[in-house]
Amino acid sequence: MKHIINYLGSLLAVLLIGSTFTACTDDDDNGSADVGLGIKVFFPTKVVANQPMTINGSDFDGVTEVLFPGVDAPVTAIEHVSNEMIRVNAPAGIAAEGGKIIVRTAAGEQAESRLPLTVGHTKVSGFSKQPGESAMGGELITVFGTDLEFITGIELLDTAGVSMVIDHKDFYRKGTSSVIFRVPDPNIYTGSFVGKIHTYDGQKFDMPELAYEPAPTGHWELVKTIIWKNADPEGNGPISWNPTYRIGKEGTDGKNECIGTVPEDLWEKMKTTPFYLKATINNEGWYNLRITTGWWSTTFTGADIGKGDERLVLAGDGTFTLEMVLAGDPIVGEMDEKHLLFTGEGYTPLELYFEEEVWVENGEAKPSDYDIAAWTVYQNEGGNTEPTLQWPFYPSWSNDAGKIRIMRGMGDPAIETLGLTTSSKFVVYKEVGTTGQIQWNNPNWGSFAGVNCSDWDGSAETIEVPVTEEMLQCINGEVQDGWSNTAMILQGDGLTVTKIVLVP
Repeated sequence: MKHIINYLGSLLAVLLIGSTFTACTDDDDNGSADVGLGIKVFFPTKVVANQPMTINGSDFDGVTEVLFPGVDAPVTAIEHVSNEMIRVNAPAGIAAEGGKIIVRTAAGEQAESRLPLTVGHTKVSGFSKQPGESAMGGELITVFGTDLEFITGIELLDTAGVSMVIDHKDFYRKGTSSVIFRVPDPNIYTGSFVGKIHTYDGQKFDMPELAYEPAPTGHWELVKTIIWKNADPEGNGPISWNPTYRIGKEGTDGKNECIGTVPEDLWEKMKTTPFYLKATINNEGWYNLRITTGWWSTTFTGADIGKGDERLVLAGDGTFTLEMVLAGDPIVGEMDEKHLLFTGEGYTPLELYFEEEVWVENGEAKPSDYDIAAWTVYQNEGGNTEPTLQWPFYPSWSNDAGKIRIMRGMGDPAIETLGLTTSSKFVVYKEVGTTGQIQWNNPNWGSFAGVNCSDWDGSAETIEVPVTEEMLQCINGEVQDGWSNTAMILQGDGLTVTKIVLVP
């Protein structure tokens, strides 16, 4: 009897896969042909007034208006990213029941979305901290509620008692049912006050009155826990609407159908704690993710996640990460019996993992802070090199002793293997009172656009430098010099630098 059930299940899977291929062939544009004006997907699918939106489709160069359900006047403030992507801000007055969006050209040609837009409304139900409790600099605070993805910032007080806003892009995590932010350290007011929460559509919520204080001696450690790792990415191959990447819980009857199984404690944790998928991109033209059950039934988030979706964080090295928040999603109720299936097209899963930060008091330097001396060659007069860098360092424009090469393929781990993204950063530690700057150059001595690392009044103890897409290209070897393994070069003047670390 079991053999018959397995056979019928396999037949059903084949039929479902076949229907999926048909749907993709009929409806989806892979960029190889001109299919005319059309909307493929848009994100987010739930919005409030002033919410930035990304719309993907075809023939968008001529689009001059976007119409929203219930709104009389079309939106004409459109950012044309490409012929396949535009960005707009959702207007006020969208019908409460939502509806389809329409793009329209100056010639009157228009196309309607296949899926409807829905309207959100942020509600805050609680906090991880209660009134009267203390909040330490560097500590994580969680906000609970519904439609929290529309929060734009958290307003706190700095050391001088002046309002400062933590932008939503700097939140530790941001989801629809919870938002996590880190209390700034050391730039936080010492004393009790009520913080405020701001949303795109102008709502404001009071936080509990907490007693804030800077952090004591210690550090935050970034702890990465692997859930599953692809042991043979080339052998297992990329995803092309195939059922290869089925993940199950250890001990389930269907484990032999799975490419990997997960220990029960981690499996249960996946249901309640955000985790991450890391994958390579196999088709730059188009890729999308369907995260469903092994029986091709319930789909995570209810829809596919496609190229251009802001939930896909690109690393600049041909990989991306996706934060997975299963809590509250219908797929949680089926994953024990039906497993998880990662399918779609144009990508290869590499690993699933948790990433959490833990406060450790009176510890040594952060394991998540990588001293760049591990990857530098200290360049001396005449072009000779030594494989070490000594602190303090005195950057110079003219003296080779004041220039640093950060090298690829050096150190353990090597800088190009760290999985860096545009959320990563360099932190420059300097002596207070020294003034000047460091310039970050590509392997051919060209400066990185938008990177400013300077302290002209001498007050700073640290200076943060964000990792940019251009830096990632150099780190991953897409931009090279005659050495072929230089990631970037540092030079400058005036500062006494005691350490430079990389925070992945």
